Amino acid sequence: MISFSSVSKHYGQSSILEAASFQLDPGDKVGLVGPNGAGKTTLFRLLVGEEKQDDGDINMPRDLTVGYVRQDAAEMRGRKVIDEVAHGAGRVGALHGELSELEHSLAEGGDDMERVLARFGEVQSEYQELGGYELEARAREVLAGLGFAEDQMDGDVGALSGGWKMRVQMAKVLISKANVLLLDEPTNHLDLESILWLEQYLKQSDAAILMTCHDRDFMNRVVTRLVELDGGKLIPYGGNYDFYERERQIRARESDAAYTRQQAMLAKEGRFIERFERHAAKAAQVQSRIKKLDKIEKLSPPKRRVVRPFEMRLPPRSGNDVATLVGVGKRYGSRVIYSDFNLEIRRTERWCVLGKNGAGKTTLLKLVAGILQADSGEVRLGASLKLGYFSQAALEQLDPDATVYEHLDRQFPTAAIGAKMNILGAFDFSGEETEKRVRVLSGGERSRLILARMLFDPPNFLVLDEPTNHLDLFTKEMLVQTLANFEGTMLFVSHDRTFLRGLSNRVLDLSGGSDGKGPTVFGDSYEAWVERYGDEAPGVHR
Repeated sequence: MISFSSVSKHYGQSSILEAASFQLDPGDKVGLVGPNGAGKTTLFRLLVGEEKQDDGDINMPRDLTVGYVRQDAAEMRGRKVIDEVAHGAGRVGALHGELSELEHSLAEGGDDMERVLARFGEVQSEYQELGGYELEARAREVLAGLGFAEDQMDGDVGALSGGWKMRVQMAKVLISKANVLLLDEPTNHLDLESILWLEQYLKQSDAAILMTCHDRDFMNRVVTRLVELDGGKLIPYGGNYDFYERERQIRARESDAAYTRQQAMLAKEGRFIERFERHAAKAAQVQSRIKKLDKIEKLSPPKRRVVRPFEMRLPPRSGNDVATLVGVGKRYGSRVIYSDFNLEIRRTERWCVLGKNGAGKTTLLKLVAGILQADSGEVRLGASLKLGYFSQAALEQLDPDATVYEHLDRQFPTAAIGAKMNILGAFDFSGEETEKRVRVLSGGERSRLILARMLFDPPNFLVLDEPTNHLDLFTKEMLVQTLANFEGTMLFVSHDRTFLRGLSNRVLDLSGGSDGKGPTVFGDSYEAWVERYGDEAPGVHR
């Protein structure tokens, strides 16, 4: 279907692809993995023709249709959400749009009604023949799966936030019935319910899929093989992400052993040459060994990223009562979010907050952090509390002209330089990366910087709203291992199941949980909650 044959791509001195080969066959579901900056997005751009390779061939059938979900949303305005999605369905989508315009013209009337009626009949006939009347139903089904309410579907697409526009873009691609789906971090802007729906949709899809994703569970359930992009090479692995990790460790051990053996051999031969290079009787042997060594392909030292948790300082001890909500009410206009809501959070508890969009997850965190005030009732914070609040909004509050290191140095000017460099290194900022200015940082890099700054002098109460958004798998694993040793209290929202399983010991389900009667408190971990109710998200069955 799609084949890469000895493809090379360079940016100046940087090699993204070096004589790389790869094939995507019909029905394949392939995960593309590799370090940040390895060139995964560049590979997608090569596939859709937005960039050209420097050498080699990229072959695909002329009638192949490719749907591409990017990490940034295209500009959208002037249509209803449902019409914008339908517009992405190729010819039938174009007819859908024209039909809507003709219906509007007919309703307004005018002097050109005969021509409008004639065109309406032509468009309606072709639209019906192409299955257009099923298109809207299909679009609404996909939008609902991605978390849209009915009133949102009929609202103005231009009024949506960037994250919701990303969902619209994904819906357009999903209903296009493309032969190939290129998905660049498809879960980044989705909540857990939508991620679970998308998992099932992609597993059942006939399209070939090539995707990058920082959600381990999602990769494990959707892909059947992986390709690693690293050092300009595309390295194939069979199986899902867990298989890839095990196989990669095996290959790494084999590479270490081969490198060690070669180094020992080179050292031995080097000692022989050094010892006998001036002995006439051994001259022939010395020259023979020198020629032999010249012909040997020298192995490079194996590169390996090792996940190591950052050793945080001990936070100051808080009182046993960390946060108490009594009779709390909160509404936005006529929409009630909380009514007479009670919750008690005690020291060392780690609460994960679950619930569908609009259930009040972020509102709860803002109430506890003091960003919002309750309309009624009381939110009380305990004694000796040092609260750290993380939200996606903080990413935009960084000084764009400051460097990564300056952001940490400004907040902790008297701290040792080595200690500051140490935590930046733990969050994958090393060497020249610490001198990057914020304006050039990606969303994931900004998240890493904020978390590094927060955990350098850790609070004893962490309130985290989607802390893993945009983080790669390596950083997520490091963060989970680091926070597993955290001796404070946590209240967090996350759509990442690895984060939920690894850290929670309490669950607050704002969707009504098992009884449908409002918030449900579960006094154990997320993993135990899943086992108890059979759901990975409220109302979403596995």
